[in-house]
Amino acid sequence: MKKLFLFVILIFLTSCDKINPHNHTFYYWRTNLSLNQAESDALKKSEIPLLYTRFFDIDKINGKFEPVGVITKEASFTTDKKIVPVIFIKNEVLYDITPDEINFLAKSINNLINRKSKELQSKITDEIQIDCDWTAGTNEQYFDFLEVFKDISHKNITCTLRLHQVRDYPLIGVPPVEKVYLMCYATSSPLENSTKNSILDVPTLKNYLQDLNTYPLKMDIALPIYSWGIITNHLGKHKLINALSLSDLKNNINFKQISGNNFEVLNDGFYFGIYLSKGFNVKIESIKQEDLNQTLDFINDKLTFYNIVYYQLDSRFIKNYKL
Repeated sequence: MKKLFLFVILIFLTSCDKINPHNHTFYYWRTNLSLNQAESDALKKSEIPLLYTRFFDIDKINGKFEPVGVITKEASFTTDKKIVPVIFIKNEVLYDITPDEINFLAKSINNLINRKSKELQSKITDEIQIDCDWTAGTNEQYFDFLEVFKDISHKNITCTLRLHQVRDYPLIGVPPVEKVYLMCYATSSPLENSTKNSILDVPTLKNYLQDLNTYPLKMDIALPIYSWGIITNHLGKHKLINALSLSDLKNNINFKQISGNNFEVLNDGFYFGIYLSKGFNVKIESIKQEDLNQTLDFINDKLTFYNIVYYQLDSRFIKNYKL
């Protein structure tokens, strides 16, 4: 009995060493596949043998479907993980789309995925993930696209799921896939005037996901580990600068910290790829480890078996979290 007790204690202590009991991997969302040492190390430590990699976006430009930001690869890029192609489709693409256009779009996407897969010379999975913020006005067209794309590609098609698509699924339906990836972020628009964190506000997330356990599909969970800056001009209009952090501004003489995460631009000029005028406000939004822990505690009360995909694999972010 004493040996059994000691064995149970050992198992408990071993499990406590891991902050999160669920296996994890990452999204890769840059347009050029390249890993620095910190990113490579983080990826090697992840338990899931997959890297969810954005291949390209689909937009409609001058009435034509166009791929945007198509992925390339550094010659030095290497990983033991298999690549899962992820395709982002703008919701606007689906408005008034005809069955013939759906068929054309599905074939075009499949052809480009196949071409890029050969160019990348990496191990590609049989899974393709589609990312789209579809709504009640485009759900039928989106579901039709997923069915057609599944038939054309002969692959395992999965898709992302937004918070509102969980809350409203009895009204707007469930996508025709076997598995979804719930994006536990973007709880509000960063371009609205709000005191809430637009990346992840835990009370807002909980409100959306009260009935998460009733969702009828298998799901994994996508969690945010990123930051951005929200620029507000003299007229109160907003613009985003992705991947901006507090450290970028704290040590910059052209910015004055006016509160914990708010800064004022002191001099006109180009900063972080955008022109900012004196007097503009920059609000940094990021995710605390506590926010992730609270989110996982809530989800664990709703779901038992799931994996985690962190958004995103970037050395500027991964160093800030216990993953």
